[in-house]
Amino acid sequence: MTRRANKTRSLRHSVSILIIIFFLLSSASACAQLKYAVIPENPRPGDPITIGANSGVTEVLLFVNDKQVGKAPFFYIPGERDLPGFIAAVITVPSTIDSGNVVIKLNNANGQTAAEIPIELTPREFLSEVIHLDPVNTGIRTDPSPERTQQANHLWQILITTGDQIYHTGPFLPPTTATRRTSFFGSRRIFQYSTGGRDTSIHAGVDFGVPTGTRVDACGAGKVVLARTRIVTGNSVVLEHGPGIYSLYYHLDRLNVSEGDMVQTGDLLGYSGSTGLSTGPHLHWEVRVNAENTDPDAFVERQIIDKDLLIRKMYNR
Repeated sequence: MTRRANKTRSLRHSVSILIIIFFLLSSASACAQLKYAVIPENPRPGDPITIGANSGVTEVLLFVNDKQVGKAPFFYIPGERDLPGFIAAVITVPSTIDSGNVVIKLNNANGQTAAEIPIELTPREFLSEVIHLDPVNTGIRTDPSPERTQQANHLWQILITTGDQIYHTGPFLPPTTATRRTSFFGSRRIFQYSTGGRDTSIHAGVDFGVPTGTRVDACGAGKVVLARTRIVTGNSVVLEHGPGIYSLYYHLDRLNVSEGDMVQTGDLLGYSGSTGLSTGPHLHWEVRVNAENTDPDAFVERQIIDKDLLIRKMYNR
């Protein structure tokens, strides 16, 4: 009888321990709640949005009226000083969206939504412009060209590639000290062809009206992933700054870098010109986030990854 009693007490003790362990694990899981921050809270069309999270999610999706219009992966941001590490993602509100029910969804590795964040867009108006093209520029846009198609596909493959290296997290610097602009981000364009036809497009970047030979600098630290001549954009440079984040420099007269080079903010990339489809000397500067056209000025006005602000918002510091 004594042995049986001891066995019964031992079994009950083991069960009690298991219950306690289960309770502790459940409590720990409940405490490890998803914390996140969104900057800015009320973006404009064309603005980048930076999302920070403590853990547990792998991608961010952007929906407008229940239709997915953007997607970006989270990547790890190491801690520094007294700041903890966290994960972050950058996604852009397409410049073509001016209203609607806009929602950010944070998904885990299983594709399940861990959080839905409704956001309200700040209204924005874009300029309109008519660009008259001579026969040469008309041909660049309209004549069939397998080489032009191949170049476009090559660039697109670069822009949709999401690496795992972070080269730059601070604000960008303008690529030139010039302030005169001849075209703005998001401008609604009408191309008037010399043949009498016309076509429309949206300007993906900013044009600086500078003379040929003006110095063009890297807006931030990064890797040169393209440095070559293209039919439409002329002598061109593309820098990778972080996962899915690229800056582009078009119509240069001369290049000063090669593909594979590493550059720092302010390093010389080349000199402005009027190569490719161009109506005069200028620098076209563009920023893409996961292939989406993004307002370059937004990256000048604030840091790409503002660690202090994201952590303060996540943890209510």
